[in-house]
Amino acid sequence: MSEVPGLDTVAVAHENPDTPQPYAELGMAKDEYERVREILGRRPTAAELAIYSVMWSEHCSYKSSKVHLRQFGEKAPENDALLVGMGENAGVVDVGDGRAVTFKIESHNHPSYVEPHQGAATGVGGIVRDILTMGARPVAVMDALRFGPADADDTKRVLPGVVSGISFYGNCLGLPNIGGEIGFGAGYIGNPLVNALCVGVMRHEDIKLAQAPGPGNKVVLFGSTTGPDGIGGASVLASATFDDESHTKRPSVQVGDPFMEKLLIECSLELFEKDMVVGIQDLGAAGVSCATTELAAGGTGGMNIQLDRVPLRDHRLTPEEILMSESQERMMAIVEPSKMEAFLAVCDKWQILATEIGEVTDVTAEEAARGGRLVMTWHGETVVDMPPRTASDEGPVYERPYARPASQDALQADDAARLDRPGTDAELRGQLLRVLGAPGVGDPTWVTQQYDSYVRGDTVVSTPHDAGMIRIADDSHRGVALSTDGNGRFTRLDPYTGTQLAYAEAYRNVAATGARPLAVTNCLNFGSPEDSGVMWQFAESTRGLADACLQLGTPVTGGNVSFYNQTGDVAINPTPVIGVLGVIDDVRTRLRTAFASEGTRVFLLGETRPEFGGSAWADTIHAHLGGLPPQVDLAAEAALGEVLATAAERGLADAAHDLSDGGLGVALAESALRGGLGVRVTVGGDAFTALFSESGARAVVAVKPGEEEAFVALAAAHGVPVEQIGMVGGESLSVTHPGGTVEIPLAELRESYEGTLPALMSGV
Repeated sequence: MSEVPGLDTVAVAHENPDTPQPYAELGMAKDEYERVREILGRRPTAAELAIYSVMWSEHCSYKSSKVHLRQFGEKAPENDALLVGMGENAGVVDVGDGRAVTFKIESHNHPSYVEPHQGAATGVGGIVRDILTMGARPVAVMDALRFGPADADDTKRVLPGVVSGISFYGNCLGLPNIGGEIGFGAGYIGNPLVNALCVGVMRHEDIKLAQAPGPGNKVVLFGSTTGPDGIGGASVLASATFDDESHTKRPSVQVGDPFMEKLLIECSLELFEKDMVVGIQDLGAAGVSCATTELAAGGTGGMNIQLDRVPLRDHRLTPEEILMSESQERMMAIVEPSKMEAFLAVCDKWQILATEIGEVTDVTAEEAARGGRLVMTWHGETVVDMPPRTASDEGPVYERPYARPASQDALQADDAARLDRPGTDAELRGQLLRVLGAPGVGDPTWVTQQYDSYVRGDTVVSTPHDAGMIRIADDSHRGVALSTDGNGRFTRLDPYTGTQLAYAEAYRNVAATGARPLAVTNCLNFGSPEDSGVMWQFAESTRGLADACLQLGTPVTGGNVSFYNQTGDVAINPTPVIGVLGVIDDVRTRLRTAFASEGTRVFLLGETRPEFGGSAWADTIHAHLGGLPPQVDLAAEAALGEVLATAAERGLADAAHDLSDGGLGVALAESALRGGLGVRVTVGGDAFTALFSESGARAVVAVKPGEEEAFVALAAAHGVPVEQIGMVGGESLSVTHPGGTVEIPLAELRESYEGTLPALMSGV
């Protein structure tokens, strides 16, 4: 028996094989628990059960999504820029001049509902550490947010806390928030989406990987101490459906300290620069369990850990609680013995606590075949003796049944074409103002003014423009642009097409700044995978994204799946958020969305069709969701993207804005308001379709005087329909059509566009 009273050791597990264990409370199915017993040849200890429960959770193992995510690799386009793909903490792409960029987006949805400020703050902290772990300096963040109806009481509870958490953590780190999106809908009232993206910059030779090579190398835990916050975050909070008891899960939410993370970033970068680590992993979801099993699995397969050496801020923690804790601002490094003294000196310089807690070991051929050997002790007693690969790489894989919901046909048959349209110019005018001011379409400044978008001095373009753009180095004009997009209404109507539309919009937004799209990350937010209809949505969505990325040559570099975004039986609209990264050779040629030069001619690129299914107009004016989303033409998107990027490169354009939510009417109003100048346009045919259609592969461009002919020739050369529709100038948005003219002064546009969120959030 154990010499430590009450300690569940490996010896105790052998001697007491039938001891009841709380596997179900930890989120494990009975057959999963039985598989663990089969792997170990005995019942697991409490510490081993903790490891398997978090590592085999939906959040960490992707057990319900793996079979579909594989096609991102199987259908991956050939792309010489991809340096590190899926499987590591974040993807890495070559952006030229010997430099590389790493970027990734992840969810922190459930924690942000339970405790909005800390849930969102630690979501930012976690994604920043993912980027740091690749060897890069984090340089910017973004966020994609979804909430319930903007006037709902719970939205007024959750939204301000989420925004303050993002602002607090990012601003304290000194990272600019360069963009993102915000949306509202009834389905998100108990299931907000908080998707955080970070981008980092490095040189090719700086890339670090999560691996533990070299028997005898030391395992060092550095950063914050370990506490009880976040215990069960991955297995209990992020891998289950919400219910009326969700607020009781507050202890599962991590607590962040951005000032410690800032020190940790600078300390880690100095360690990397001085070549003091041979492997590195951050401690995020699943904490020590994840870091040790993944590092061991990525190296020799062997590791010995002394859990009683883990620095604690609550000395009552048991071994299993230490393993499950998701306390923030922690990293784990593999260090050669000869470099330990210097490693500790750097940590001491940055006032970072660093503790050697174990070492890398070799394994026998038999142990390697079983998945390696991870041994953990607690005051000399063995509490873990397991094959680490069985936890990190060989978890359960489910082929969940999926089927097209019976309700899908009726949903698609409920065509938005049947809805009443404005019959007069006065009605057209009124509806344009309503759509322009709708939550999710209107000005997000109430949110974004709480973020610092220009700290560090390398931000080139930021909110509210189509994409964020940063210069990658002080000695270069090269930059990268990023955009995130997702439309749950479109994806609900048709998951395959809707996901491609989200990808196409992000692609188009990046191109509208003058950058050329290069790579993709994604955060796939869905309901319960145990629902066959939800799994059909997921299967169609992933298939759509994989097919689109293959056609346009942009590989998926990594991302995140967030399931169980539902309360009871009610799931959110499927909301894949797609992030696209593009490269621009010279940021001085970038484009913004603002009409800022009087007299410039305005051109419309692309084809407009009567497409209103899932549109902002149908949602805002009629609270309607039905029909089919707009068609997708990826070849047209690629051609449009090339025209926009080339127009910027050649200096032909003064401004560009993609057409998406709200269509042409909203795009013109936004560009006019951002530049402080009116615009007069003439449209043919049906004014309603011209203003509110959300057909894809379209943009408006203000062309520099004297460059109109060259611009038209460029569009024609790429087969992109082009039409001059008007001119920048005046103090109003004026739209002339065959039946009359709609004119709205800028002051009235501004009142509608900018007034919604402040009014809804007043007094919060």
